[in-house]
Amino acid sequence: MQPISIKFGTDGWRAIIAREYTTDNVARVTVAAAQWLKGMSDTPSVVVGHDCRFGGPMFAETTARVFCAMGVKVKLAKGFVSTPMISLGANQLGCEAGIVITASHNPPEYNGYKLKSGYGGPTIPEEIAKVEAMIPDQARIPSESVEDFVKAGMLEYVDLETMYLDHVRASFDLAMINNSGKVLAFDAMYGAGQRVVPALLPGAVLLHCEDNPGFKGQAPEPIHRNLLELSALVAGNPNIDIGLANDGDADRIGMYDGEGRFVDSHHIILLLIHYLHKYKGLTGKVVIAFSVSDKVKKLCAAYGLEVEVTKIGFKYICGKMVTDDVLLGGEESGGIAVKGHVPERDGVWCGLLLLEFMAKTGKSLRELIEEVYAIVGAFAFDRNDLHLDEAVKQRIIANCESGAYKAFGPYTVARTETIDGYKYHMDDNRWIMIRPSGTEPVLRVYAEAPDQDEVNRLLKAAKDTLLG
Repeated sequence: MQPISIKFGTDGWRAIIAREYTTDNVARVTVAAAQWLKGMSDTPSVVVGHDCRFGGPMFAETTARVFCAMGVKVKLAKGFVSTPMISLGANQLGCEAGIVITASHNPPEYNGYKLKSGYGGPTIPEEIAKVEAMIPDQARIPSESVEDFVKAGMLEYVDLETMYLDHVRASFDLAMINNSGKVLAFDAMYGAGQRVVPALLPGAVLLHCEDNPGFKGQAPEPIHRNLLELSALVAGNPNIDIGLANDGDADRIGMYDGEGRFVDSHHIILLLIHYLHKYKGLTGKVVIAFSVSDKVKKLCAAYGLEVEVTKIGFKYICGKMVTDDVLLGGEESGGIAVKGHVPERDGVWCGLLLLEFMAKTGKSLRELIEEVYAIVGAFAFDRNDLHLDEAVKQRIIANCESGAYKAFGPYTVARTETIDGYKYHMDDNRWIMIRPSGTEPVLRVYAEAPDQDEVNRLLKAAKDTLLG
């Protein structure tokens, strides 16, 4: 049978478990990764771990055994870990790379393979391409067990969770946060943040902080339609000040204000820039993905901060964070990294920063958002994921490429950007963006406007035009 082609998308290789995502195919990717590492070092080492998804231990052990058999020493996490723990571990333990078995926010039938580098963040696209080019048509899974490789000195177990907790405790005044009177409601979405947040914030009100490898059938993506239970919990409890949610591998963030209103990643990025620069006095370039709100450019202009826009995929942002002085790197999808930590998205870390902001100022999240609005103006954002036949999806993309869309309903296009996808600006406060997902069979349609009602109208106009 012809082997499947394995390609890394915006964030790793992802596929459906037992269909394309098998131990044989995981072994193929690992053979390529091992060859890549051996080209870097005569004595390469790698950190390997898995999140809470179905099959994680099996796929992580397969990965570890292949690495060991090929002469790459492995530091294997016991139990589930978050993606930020793997990245921090690769950096702190002096390894050339880290591998995390995760499909992030994808539906539960998926698993995946993320490749991290020794600096503590996603491997840059040029290096990913080298790994892809070396994936063989087939690979042998060693007969030796994990314990055989432990005895041979090729594998050791590591406690990445304790390492991560120690790093957080050394970086935040948790006593101040925990004694501030600010109460957090936390939804782990059955993901890898389920143990660390209660350990750091023992007063938090918890949701879905238990093991469920199928996520109860819900994709663990921290967007509003997946977090209605958290929204209702915050809205219905006057003692809760803020809601925090993380995705399956805890590198993405979603938030709610004290009234249970969703705070999207654009607002979170703006709040973090506001806090890090105005309140903490930090500087540096701000690097954002193409789908992020232009309000970020407006805030940075007010603060004299340089902004750079990249293609979508945190690996592009990370590449800038490794070489440049970057204050913050952020994506629309809730992946945000900040100065003072590894160049990796971390939903727990960013949530703690905003809790710290609230604790230090005594203000609510909504009051802090109003501070940002005073500089950039109020706005709303939303996204539709259209599940379409491939032929329909390709027709729409072809229309985008040919410049066929001059208007969406009553909204006339004034200018178009095509850095990664198609961003149609109506004016400085309204835009629609169209882009196929890099990890799922969907077409994403994004919209921003001054308020939610108009965002809804924009999204409807876009859908009607695209499918008309």
